[in-house]
Amino acid sequence: MLNIGARIVNTSRVRAIQATRSYATKAAAPVALKNHKYTVHATAAGRGRKGEVKSFDETPFSLHLGTPKAMGGNGEGTNPEQLFAMGYASCFLGALQMMAGKTGKKDAARHAVIHTTVHLGEAEGLGGFGLAVDIKVEGVEDEELIKAGHEACPYSRALMHGAVVNVSKA
Repeated sequence: MLNIGARIVNTSRVRAIQATRSYATKAAAPVALKNHKYTVHATAAGRGRKGEVKSFDETPFSLHLGTPKAMGGNGEGTNPEQLFAMGYASCFLGALQMMAGKTGKKDAARHAVIHTTVHLGEAEGLGGFGLAVDIKVEGVEDEELIKAGHEACPYSRALMHGAVVNVSKA
C-alpha cells in the first residue's frame, strides 16, 4: 500500500484496474423502454439491511437480509450487493450467449462463466455510498464478443447509460 497524503491506495488494486480492459462507451441519455417484456415486483420491509425482501411474480420467493461483517453486521443473511452481483452475472452471461448466437459464434460462449465482484464504498464527491463492479469472463477468448455481450446486457446498459427510475408514494 502507498500512503499518498491522507489517501491510501492499494497498489495491487491499481495494477489490476490498469490491466483491465474497459468497455465503457460514451454516456448517453438514460435507456428508455419501448415496451415491457417482463415485469417483476418486489418489496423490502423491516430494518433495511436487516429486513426482508420478497418478489411477487410466477415464482415468488423471499429472503432475510443481513448486514455484512465488513459493515458492522453479523454476516447472517443475504445482502443487496450479493443479489446485485448474482443478477448481473446471470444477465451478462445471457447477453454474451445471445450475442454469440447472433454473430455465429455460439460455440465461443458455450462454456462461459461470468464472475462479478460488487464493491460498496463511499462515493467520491457525492457523499454516501456508491458501487463499483468488476466483471471477469472465463472461457471466452473473443474480445469483440465480450464487448458485444457487455453492450447488450441490460445491467451494463443501466450502469453505463442510466435507467429511467420513477419514485412515488405508494
